[in-house]
Order: sequence, then structure tokens, then C-alpha cells
Amino acid sequence: MMECLASTTALLGLALLFIALASLWRNSKRQILHLPPGPTPLPILGNMLQLNPKELLNSLLRLGNTYGAVFTVYFGPRPIVMLYGYETVKEALVDNKEDFVSRGILPVHNHILKGYGITMSNGERWRQMRRFAIMTLRNFGMGKRSIEERIQEEAQFLVEEIKSTQGIPFDPTFVFGNAVSNIICSIVFGNRYDYEDKKFLALLTHINELLRFMNSTWDQVFSCFPHVMKYLPGPHHSKLKHLRDLRTFVEERTKVHEETLDLSSPRDFIDCFLIKMNKEKENPDTEFHNENLVSSTVNLFFAGTETVSTTLRYGILILLKYPEIREKMQQEIDRVIGHNRFPSVEDRSKMQYTDAVIHEIQRFSDIIPTGLPHTVTRDIQFRGYTIPKGVDVYPLLTTVLRDDSQFKNPEHFSPTRFLDENGCLVRKDAFMPFSAGKRMCPGEGLARMELFVFFTTILQKFNLKPVTCPEDIDLSPDGSTSGRLPRPYQLIALPR
Repeated sequence: MMECLASTTALLGLALLFIALASLWRNSKRQILHLPPGPTPLPILGNMLQLNPKELLNSLLRLGNTYGAVFTVYFGPRPIVMLYGYETVKEALVDNKEDFVSRGILPVHNHILKGYGITMSNGERWRQMRRFAIMTLRNFGMGKRSIEERIQEEAQFLVEEIKSTQGIPFDPTFVFGNAVSNIICSIVFGNRYDYEDKKFLALLTHINELLRFMNSTWDQVFSCFPHVMKYLPGPHHSKLKHLRDLRTFVEERTKVHEETLDLSSPRDFIDCFLIKMNKEKENPDTEFHNENLVSSTVNLFFAGTETVSTTLRYGILILLKYPEIREKMQQEIDRVIGHNRFPSVEDRSKMQYTDAVIHEIQRFSDIIPTGLPHTVTRDIQFRGYTIPKGVDVYPLLTTVLRDDSQFKNPEHFSPTRFLDENGCLVRKDAFMPFSAGKRMCPGEGLARMELFVFFTTILQKFNLKPVTCPEDIDLSPDGSTSGRLPRPYQLIALPR
């Protein structure tokens, strides 16, 4: 009995000591850094026990409601500042864009790509890689066909693939992924792939598995303790292999390009990069080298496949739930385009309702709710708090796209919020699916072209039917972490 009492007392004493040390650690850390408020972190673990890993996003939203528009969360021992709401995110990324221009840390990405490329690089490397990518995508001085022509061509391949389902229910995940990925393959690698190509399907599998991993508990644990987790066994190693395999595929393609390169006639992004490398081969400080070529190509391939295909898949699910919206889009398509020619980007200005629906799909689907991490370039004062240089900052884009001060009834799907009383498209500053400021997505223009041409082509050629009652379709995401994916579904496509 006495031994039991002594053990209990010892455990209680250790617990109290642990709580006291946690409080001292938290207070001393905050006093040194003057960080925004937030929940009390534990030593080493930070706030991991206070965040539901399966509902990370909802956990962060609850903390925002408790602590305000700027708050701190500890992912393991690392403090992260969260920005909540349109006004806060705008003040940081737009009004103070120079202070927030640096990219923060994504441990999974950095583990494989080591800070090279476009997405996660900083400083002069980032400026040069971004400028080169935007210029290449904009001018596309590689071959005789424009980007729009490539999108239109791929849309017709997609139509034929959907026709082959012959009215039988099908899951659109890989079909849409194939079509969207082929656009960026055409730009980056110089060719498209057949939808049955095994290597192509393997690449799409890598992307889908990476997305699942990035929305899992294991990713959150890896992000908190990357230096430890890379040595510990677990399923994260098999998931990280998907990113390594993507990198290996790109490395193989760059070698083929090097062997067949014609300096006077670039075929694609890789060729353009290789030509730039050749021009700067005498510059010891050049950023145009093989590491940046491979990482930039992986960035373009992954982002160019994942974001648009997920938005397209989510959008079709939404249109299955709201047939009246789908039918109104088809009426506009029939009136402006008809059935005998391909939709083109020029049609967008004459199709205000369709454009508004696509805007609302992007707002509502909210596929990158946390945004990508930023970090400030110097110690700054922001809304009465100190954010030290090197501390990561997440602009919670979901709190912008669903800010009820900017979008009335934000949980309701309503395309008319983007239309004025005359039915003309209304631009909204809080529409930030591509983020904002200097770090906004460099592929925004390409993504908008793809979404318009793919959506209008599908609706021009098919009547879409759900396999269940529209009222039973669940639009809530499949998980609620750093990304939002639609729940798996099937549909029936009947030729019009």
C-alpha cells in the first residue's frame, strides 16, 4: 500500500514538474521572441497533442476563433505563425509583400529537392527560377502550337476517353488526371502520353499517393520532426519514395534531352533550360544548373497536374449536385459556342455565367486551404507582435475564401456572388485560390485556361448524371488537413 502511494506521489510530482517546465519554457520562449498568442506548447512536442491530425485544418480554425487573426502554433519545437482572415492575409502578402516574400519550410519537399527549383527556393535563386518559368510559359517559344491549341487538342482526347465509358459509371480521378497532366507534359517534356501508357499511369500514381501522404498524420509527424523521422522506420519512407521516383523520371528525361538537344530549336521547357545552362556555363555563380533544372521541372509537373485536376474533379462533383447550374452553363455554351467547334479562351469574355461558376468552384473547393508557408525576410512588427526572421508564416487561404465579410454565406455554393445586377463578372480582391503577392502561383494563367476549356468541352459534349440522388452527394472534403480533396465518386456521361 505504502509502495503504491509512493509511486503515485512520484508520478504526480513528475507530472507537476513537467507542467511547470512546460510553462516556463513557453513563457521564456514567448518573452524572447514576442510571438503572437497561442495555446501552451509542451517541450519537444509543441502543440501536437492539441491538434487533431485527422482534422488539422478545423483545429487551426478553432484556434483562430480563440486567439484572433494572428496566432502561434508549435509544430514540434518549431513555432509557426498563422494568419487568419482576408484583411490579415492581405496586409501581410500584399501590403507588406517584401517582408513576406521568402518561402518557409516544407520538410517533405526539402528532403528530396533540397531547396532547389521554383516552389521552395529563396533569394536570387527563386527570382531567377520564377522569372524564367513565367517567361517560358508566357512566350512558349518552342514549336508551332500555342498552349491553347495543346489544351484544345487534349480536351478532345479526354472527350474520346469519356465516350469509351459508354454510359457506364466511372471514377474520373485518373481520366481527369491524365488530361491535365498531359498539358504540362507537353510543355515540360515536349510530348503527351497515351492514357494507357504504363509509365504515365505510374507517374500519376506517384502524384496521387503524395497527395494522400501530404494529407495524413504521418506527414504531420514528419514535418514536426524531419531530422529524426528520416532515420526511423515507418510508412513515410514508402510515401517519400513517390517523390524520389518523380525526380528520377525527370532526371532520365533531361539526359535524353541533352543527347538530342538542338540549340536553335527548343522543343519544351527542358530544352529552354538546357540552352540557358549552355549560355551561362562560364558563370560560376549561375543558378542555371542541373539541380535547379530537375527540381523546377518536378515543381511544374507536380503543381501543373495536381491543382487543376483536383479542381476539375471537385467541380464536376459540385455540378452533379446542382443540375440546375450545370444546365444553365450548357445553355450558355450552346448559345455562344454551339456544337460544331472547340471552346476557346476568347469565348470566356462572352460567357459570364460559366466564368462565374468556375470562380465559385475554385473558391468553394478551396484545395490548398493552409496555403504554402512563407517566412519573413527580417524581424518585423506585425499587428502589435514580433515575427522574427526565420519563423514560418502560414496564410490560411481558407479563411480568405470563406471570410463571411467578403463572401456572404461562404459555406453555400453560389456562382451569382461573382456576378453584378447586369450579369457581368465581378472581380473580388478576396478571391485568392492562387494565393497573393509575390509568391502567388506562377501558373495561374495556364490553370485558368485549362479549367475553362476542360469544363466547357465536357459540358458541350456530355450530359452528366450522378449515380445517386443529387441531394445525397456529399461535398465535404475527404479529410481536412493541408489539402482538400473531393470524396471518391462515380458519374455517368451520356453524349449530347
